[in-house]
Amino acid sequence: MALWSKLIEHHKKISCLHSRDFLEESGTRFHDFSLHFKDLIIDYSKNHITKETVKLLIKLAKERDVETYIEAMFAGENINTTENRPALHVALRGSGPEAIKTEVKKAAIKVNSFTNKVLSGQWRGVHGEKISEIVNIGIGGSHLGPEMAIGALRPFHKSSIRVHFVSNIDGHDLSETLSKVSPRKTLFIVASKTFTTQETMLNAESARLWLIAHLGEEAVSKHFVAITANSRDAESFGIIPDLVFPMWDWVGGRFSIWSPIGLSVALQIGVENFKQLIMGGFEMDEHFRYTPLIKNLPVMLALVGVWNRNFENLPALAILPYDHRLLRFPAFIQQLDMESNGKTTNKNGIHIDKVTGPIVFGETGTNSQHSFFQALHQGSNPIPSDFILVANPAHSLKTHHEVLLANAVAQTRALMLGRSENNVNAGSFRTCTGSRPTNTILIKTLDPKTLGSLIALYEHKIFIQGLIWDINSFDQWGVQLGKEMTKEILSAIKYPKSSLKLDSSTINLMQIIKDWQS
Repeated sequence: MALWSKLIEHHKKISCLHSRDFLEESGTRFHDFSLHFKDLIIDYSKNHITKETVKLLIKLAKERDVETYIEAMFAGENINTTENRPALHVALRGSGPEAIKTEVKKAAIKVNSFTNKVLSGQWRGVHGEKISEIVNIGIGGSHLGPEMAIGALRPFHKSSIRVHFVSNIDGHDLSETLSKVSPRKTLFIVASKTFTTQETMLNAESARLWLIAHLGEEAVSKHFVAITANSRDAESFGIIPDLVFPMWDWVGGRFSIWSPIGLSVALQIGVENFKQLIMGGFEMDEHFRYTPLIKNLPVMLALVGVWNRNFENLPALAILPYDHRLLRFPAFIQQLDMESNGKTTNKNGIHIDKVTGPIVFGETGTNSQHSFFQALHQGSNPIPSDFILVANPAHSLKTHHEVLLANAVAQTRALMLGRSENNVNAGSFRTCTGSRPTNTILIKTLDPKTLGSLIALYEHKIFIQGLIWDINSFDQWGVQLGKEMTKEILSAIKYPKSSLKLDSSTINLMQIIKDWQS
């Protein structure tokens, strides 16, 4: 790519400059390097970039034909090339082909109707008691998105419902959850596209046995629902057809919160608030689809990320929400990003000669400041960071919020400016280099609609980065290898005389475990 070489040369020219130099150069830097969308602002002015950098990055995006691919996604073309199907999570929010939208609307009506029945007390347990506990059994995208959203939208919770999440195959997860709920008042949601996911199905079967032990087998039809593309196996499990909600092969788990996978969210915040979440995603879709690249929030966030990853050679990305309600947002983005773009082969299976997706991690502020910020300020590998701020809290502790926001803004300024030896009396060990890139995402109020826009912002950002790197962001073939080997190891544990040939480490670890369990 010709533009790639130009960007390398451009980086050489500005690499000697410090972020302080950019500030001194112009008093309009914030206005030059920030974007507004409704009640959301992105300030990317604290990255090591110039107007020329942005100009070249936009040209790179055009060279990679991102506008064509954006339209192809919304049109329902098979952009998930390795699995030969579309990636139509946008259809879950109101875009996409008419036939798909009709199908989505039908599923949404079913979700909304059931949600209202549970919340109104019309749907009751086998002994006639109202449902007050929801246990969502899923993993990955069937868990992280709903759990994150429910935490983020705590002020919108329906007081009559408590939602719990079980994802880990570790029995401690399920047993601890079951100890908190009453079988008569509990509804289980089994969320698995295939209805074969090992972790989910083992947890679901154990929950089923627990329920039967307390209420009898007839209780399953009143206390279990499924979200799956495999209705036959769900019905064999004991779930009645009316309580099997659809999933589709054209949406990946990490993009599925908008689908019936969000049933737990709807039950926690109510139908109207869930509709607002979806509307927020739709509004970001419209912005992403129709806004020129230079003013397009997901596109610019993506291109700055490519600049930091490939030209600044920075290997990681920290997600730092300065709002406790977004506690699980870093984990959600971690899966969304690393499962999508953690790849070394392009769409044709050819090895990519460039580095791709960053290592994503994070924690809420100010907790993170007392954890890994030392490395952000003085570590040998600078780490770009996304600071997420909410201007208006959902509490009345004004001073707390003032201090929180002051910390967030101060940290982005400190990471940008640093502290030189000239300003340090006690020696160079206090020196902070500065010029460490950050984005600030400022949200007016955290509510269902703005959360929906924030999620869609990152979804589209990751898609654009995949296009730049020639990656299919919608498959996850690497995940399958561990699953395949798990089956082999489990077989060897159950049948010690198996002919399966294993390495020395695996054999000895299995033997020690067996000895310690006896």
